[in-house]
Amino acid sequence: MKIVTIIGARPQIIKAAALSRAIADFSHQVEEIIVHTGQHYDPGMSDVFFTELGIPQPNYNLGVGSGSHGAQTATMISGIEAILLNEKPDWLVVYGDTNSTLAGAVAASKIHIPIAHIEAGLRSFNKAMPEEVNRIMCDHVSTLLFAPTEAGYRNLLSEGFKEQTGPYNANRPGIFHCGDLMYDNSMYFAELASQKLEFIEQNKLNERFILATIHRNANTDDPERLLTLLNTLNTISVEDNIRIILPVHPRTRKMIDALDSTTTEAVFRNPLFNLCEPASFLEMIALEQRAEMVITDSGGVQKEAYYFKKPCIILRPETEWIELVEQGCAQICDANAGKIRAAYHHFKSAKLEFPPLFGDGKAARFMLQQLWDAKRN
Repeated sequence: MKIVTIIGARPQIIKAAALSRAIADFSHQVEEIIVHTGQHYDPGMSDVFFTELGIPQPNYNLGVGSGSHGAQTATMISGIEAILLNEKPDWLVVYGDTNSTLAGAVAASKIHIPIAHIEAGLRSFNKAMPEEVNRIMCDHVSTLLFAPTEAGYRNLLSEGFKEQTGPYNANRPGIFHCGDLMYDNSMYFAELASQKLEFIEQNKLNERFILATIHRNANTDDPERLLTLLNTLNTISVEDNIRIILPVHPRTRKMIDALDSTTTEAVFRNPLFNLCEPASFLEMIALEQRAEMVITDSGGVQKEAYYFKKPCIILRPETEWIELVEQGCAQICDANAGKIRAAYHHFKSAKLEFPPLFGDGKAARFMLQQLWDAKRN
């Protein structure tokens, strides 16, 4: 069986590690061709993850880089189509909801190569988000859809997908509730992350701190929203004498630097407010393991906070991981300063429970088995 895997952004590279580990156990039967679109082209956002997580180097790199949604996606579609025609795989595997995901799905569907979508069924129910459009369109041309949560599986059923047995094809797809690859990875690498002593010492992770991340366009491209988020984090830090660690995506750094320096003076004057370079996957796990709380607009970091039993404040008006909110372990606060501070004080004293929501850590092996069985049928 030959699989072409499409990756392009940090979360996809990390998720691919779990599937690549499972494939390695069957290397005499399964060949994986990895295509990196180059959507994240900064070494700190891409190359480091291949080295750190032991992922095979890509067989192809399209080097697309940044650009408008249309230009970026079109270039990817053209490059991926050429690779698929050359490699003639049994499956195209795509992850999540990026432009790389959409481009892979469009390219493969047009030339009738079966698509397996990992992280299928997730919905924010906000089509103003590019990611929402990408994930919906990808789901509806896929042959195998792997939903990481029960809510994702229910979303697929509500959109007309059916519970059925094989054989499967794009007109008669198979849907599965199978657990989350990110949970597989977080459990696999947790002990290794705890040994990153230099990083732990350098960032004073043995002290009290909040882990924060801000990277979504809605928060970075609106100066007023971005400033509100920075000032709110700073207020929490000053009032509670707690460190803020904010690993800064290159694009977010550019937007922060463009703000009026007089409006950000208090943030940069606070010695407990640490804006640092992007963290590797193992470094993020080390941060999540030791943080008192997580404040983020990242879907992946929301989940990782839950894996490590940390409350999470969501800097968006909605989330595709609604189970976290329903469980009481996360609150949606958007960029509302009052809501963010109220959620922080609530979680400081709340007694939370974190029942298993994301599988048993063996999702990758389940997915690979389904790919194998579907090919044989």
